[in-house]
Amino acid sequence: MKVLVIGAAGMVGRKLVAALLAAGTVGGQAITGLALADVIAPEVPATTIPVTTQAADLSMPGVAGQLIAGRPDLIFHLAAIVSGEAEADFEKGYRINLDGTRYLLEAIRLAGQAAPYRPRLVFTSSIAVFGEPLPDVIGDTHEHTPLTSYGTQKAIGELLLADYSRRGFVDGVGIRLPTIAVRPGKPNKAASGFFSGIIREPLAGHEALLPVAETVRHWFASPRAAVGFLLHAAAMDTAALGNQRNLTMPGLAATVGEQIAALERVAGPKATALIRRQPDETIARIVAGWPQAFDASRARGLGFVGETSFDEIIRIHIEDELGGAIS
Repeated sequence: MKVLVIGAAGMVGRKLVAALLAAGTVGGQAITGLALADVIAPEVPATTIPVTTQAADLSMPGVAGQLIAGRPDLIFHLAAIVSGEAEADFEKGYRINLDGTRYLLEAIRLAGQAAPYRPRLVFTSSIAVFGEPLPDVIGDTHEHTPLTSYGTQKAIGELLLADYSRRGFVDGVGIRLPTIAVRPGKPNKAASGFFSGIIREPLAGHEALLPVAETVRHWFASPRAAVGFLLHAAAMDTAALGNQRNLTMPGLAATVGEQIAALERVAGPKATALIRRQPDETIARIVAGWPQAFDASRARGLGFVGETSFDEIIRIHIEDELGGAIS
């Protein structure tokens, strides 16, 4: 099986690549080649599996065709700019998040005209596709009414994936990721970044800013769970999806206050004392339009698994990023 990962240099992309190489198989099929692409060339991993890396901007005409020239059997499409950046730069958001996705789907369709070709395409969407009116718990059939440009771009991507799958051009699975926490490394431009920051920074002994009220409630999964979602989507029997190709992934609903309480249980009051309240109206406005909890029973019924407590999410971060110890 030949595998292509677009967006391989990002946090989730790097963890996905590591998991693919550790397993050496997807759905019982051996990985015979791995192609990695991102706007910055991904690092070449140490492995006996043949790996190629490439710096490539999917939103540029012609690049998608180059990326799939080797006709990969499985494609992970993770490339995107995040919510805050897509809201701040309207043109860039649509170019990367929408045009790049459509170029990829079109390249696959055109490749199939030359010779039969229908790869599995796993597309990372977002719970940002949902907006007002928001019930307390959102089901899989809730309509898409996004309140951000990022959510709109992802919603259009979902529709395209479903239509190209219906027409037989791709075998698509769209997974709506919860907000991923705790994200390692430096903060990015996502409006949701503080959800990780108020855990990650105190665990490292640094101050963290909290721009919203502790009553804000949101939907979370760990990076480890996100990789598990991707791998399961790659190997699952898509016949069970029918024409409903996009799924909300299992997650955990928690308020900011519950996050902080979990941090204190795991790391003690010295950690939570490093959280400083600094209201930010722009972030608060964006977050206010986001959904808070989901009924992900369809995804769970199809074998997707997430965390059940925020304490677990914090411990996963400590194990995976801090070597099982905190400062």
